[in-house]
Amino acid sequence: MSDPFGAEAELINIESHFHQGQYQEVIDFDTTSLSSENALPARVLQLRARIALGQAEDVLAEVAGEKKPELEAVGALAQLSAGDAKSAVETIEQLAATDAGEIGIVQVVGGTVLAAAGKADEALALLQRHQGNLEAVALIVHIYLAQNRTDLAVKEVASARRLAQDSLLFNLAESWVGLRLGGDKYQQAFYVFEELAQAPATSSVRSLVSQAVAELHLGRTEEAQAALDQALKKEPGFADAIANQLVWSVITGQDSAEHKAALEQADPNHPFLTDLAEKSDLFDKAATKYKAKVSA
Repeated sequence: MSDPFGAEAELINIESHFHQGQYQEVIDFDTTSLSSENALPARVLQLRARIALGQAEDVLAEVAGEKKPELEAVGALAQLSAGDAKSAVETIEQLAATDAGEIGIVQVVGGTVLAAAGKADEALALLQRHQGNLEAVALIVHIYLAQNRTDLAVKEVASARRLAQDSLLFNLAESWVGLRLGGDKYQQAFYVFEELAQAPATSSVRSLVSQAVAELHLGRTEEAQAALDQALKKEPGFADAIANQLVWSVITGQDSAEHKAALEQADPNHPFLTDLAEKSDLFDKAATKYKAKVSA
């Protein structure tokens, strides 16, 4: 358990804003009173928040020439966001091959870059070098779930329970796993997401979308629609909310064409659209094997 009056405690509020998806609050956070040892971690969070809000080019310009590994890793994340995945991966792989790979921020930001670039195994190898870093644990869980390795995600959450079971990150990771496991876990995950989404101090478009996903799993389509409407009112072009609107429309038997077109406009490379295209292609290939043969 961390010291409530120690150095780590200084970062609790800004970290909570970040992990709740409240990126503007992270950027606006007053860091002037932080101790010198927390100045860099706080700056990294603010730079990551700016990247999440589409300011990758500005961040790249700001960290250009920086020699601190943490800021080099942030620069790689900005490169990735700006569309230069090759350079981003090269930077992270170079950092991971040195002592910088033992730095928690480098592990987390580097793991994020590698996973997003399709190098999940490299990301896991880097993240698994962590020393009790809950953000690394959460990212490991996220990667395992993306790989449909739910059993490993469950084990990771169980191992992390001893680190800080009352932390926001632990509760989020456990809830992600719960949505995959189903059953009574759906309701438990809903409680976590709903509490975050509906409290003014913690609400964000991401927590609202998470609540909507839990509602859909519980068969509560009207409540899911309400949460998605709230998310899109906060941020009209938020692609994950639009993607889940598309899912909602299919589940409820509505026409999904409008939502698909909106998602294509908001984010043409959204994972949902990529996966949909891949599945459609596989279906078309399979269908050709069963075309009726017309005899002469």
